[in-house]
Amino acid sequence: MRSRALIPTLSLATLLLAACGDDKVEVYRVPKEKEADMPAASDPGAAAGPAAPAPGASMADTAVPTASGSDLSWQAPASWVQKPAGAMRKASFSVPADAGECDLSVTAFPGDVGGELANVNRWRGQIALPPLAADELDGAVARIDQGGLRVTIVELYSKGDASNKAILGAIVPFGGATWFFKLSGPGTSVKASKTAFLDFLRSVRAPQSP
Repeated sequence: MRSRALIPTLSLATLLLAACGDDKVEVYRVPKEKEADMPAASDPGAAAGPAAPAPGASMADTAVPTASGSDLSWQAPASWVQKPAGAMRKASFSVPADAGECDLSVTAFPGDVGGELANVNRWRGQIALPPLAADELDGAVARIDQGGLRVTIVELYSKGDASNKAILGAIVPFGGATWFFKLSGPGTSVKASKTAFLDFLRSVRAPQSP
């Protein structure tokens, strides 16, 4: 009788051992598959997305070719912090101010890019100001000759609170292209940085002829 009772007991024990062995194999394999599919958080290539555009450059700008050839040169104030220029900028700076930092961008595009009026109105639209008529342009800008360059300067402040966005910009035709120097930020910061911006413009030079 005992020998007969041992047979099912041994059979059951054998099945349990086999099942436990299968569980061990499955528990071992599943983690290894997950580790292969999920890169470590410290992996610099993990979940890498597309690079963000430079401060001040829109995605629409990427369809516009930048100017090539000889470049203008300048001397930035020591307090300005140079940033990576990015695909669409010739230069980029962070301009510190008590009321909040400003962004200084330098860009250049072939041709006249629509002319002065179109570009002044483009900047006006960026701070919710209405466009100017052609006969209003001369009264809204200042023009100076600087180192053989013709510089058109415009100062724009959005309506409302003084902290609202403002733009201080300069348009400089040179070498078959148009260069744009644009200081933008809170109105109070732009106004406080005006002297430094004008000094910066006075440093702009065309390359020397060989």
